[in-house]
Amino acid sequence: MENATVVFESKRIRRYYDSKNEIWFFSLVDIVAALTDSVNPTDYLKKIRKRDEGLSSYIGTNCPQVAMETDTGKKRKTLAGNAQHIFRLIQSIPSPKAEPFKQWLAKVGYERMQEIADPEQSLDRARENWRKSGRSEKWIQQRMSGQETRNKLTDYWKQSGVEKSDEFAFLTNIIHQEWTGLSVKQHKDLKGLKTQNLRDHMSEAELIFTALAELSTRQIAETEKAKGVKQNAVAGKKGGKIAKDARFALEQKTGKKVITGENFLPPAPKNKGLTKKKNK
Repeated sequence: MENATVVFESKRIRRYYDSKNEIWFFSLVDIVAALTDSVNPTDYLKKIRKRDEGLSSYIGTNCPQVAMETDTGKKRKTLAGNAQHIFRLIQSIPSPKAEPFKQWLAKVGYERMQEIADPEQSLDRARENWRKSGRSEKWIQQRMSGQETRNKLTDYWKQSGVEKSDEFAFLTNIIHQEWTGLSVKQHKDLKGLKTQNLRDHMSEAELIFTALAELSTRQIAETEKAKGVKQNAVAGKKGGKIAKDARFALEQKTGKKVITGENFLPPAPKNKGLTKKKNK
């Protein structure tokens, strides 16, 4: 858990990182202060909640009270929201400063509707975003190939009785820990990641071994006709072990570690490849 601040147009916005769930929460009052000219953002938030019953109900149901530091240095509980909650709040703020965000949300929403109608557009946007982030074409191809392998595995899980998101995360972690020796969280910590997608910061080798582990898991599960979380967990350990054995064999031949702290985090203006995170 971490506390920090960010600055938007000279306005300080307090935030809190929930490391367990890997989510940033931001002070709603500070968001209001940044997007309005109100001299009393706390009162402003109360008024728009009173005016917009839907917003009030949404905030009351979804937004937690989080302890954040005040200007006096003391910690006080304040309403906080993640990105989704903040977007809902912005929709109810009648301020010129909020208008660019509303237009951006409308654009994102429209693009999402396009992607639902034509999934290929989503793939094209992903490729373009990865290119802008400095990924090579070879890396992009491996990332997308690995995602297809992942999708086939999750499709099997759904068909075999795995339904809840935490069950998917549990099975994924079993496979990952078996082949890497690290949990997904530990691997992200090694790379210095927080809310970022781990696979978007894997090296080509890490992507390949992840795909091998998940491909092996699916084929074993299909062969054994695994059902439910328990049987799929057994298949996951077997599939992960195949990738682990292959990793050990490669590392022995090359003398190089497959699992590293390298990542694609900015800033790296002179080196668009992987940046190495120093081990502590």
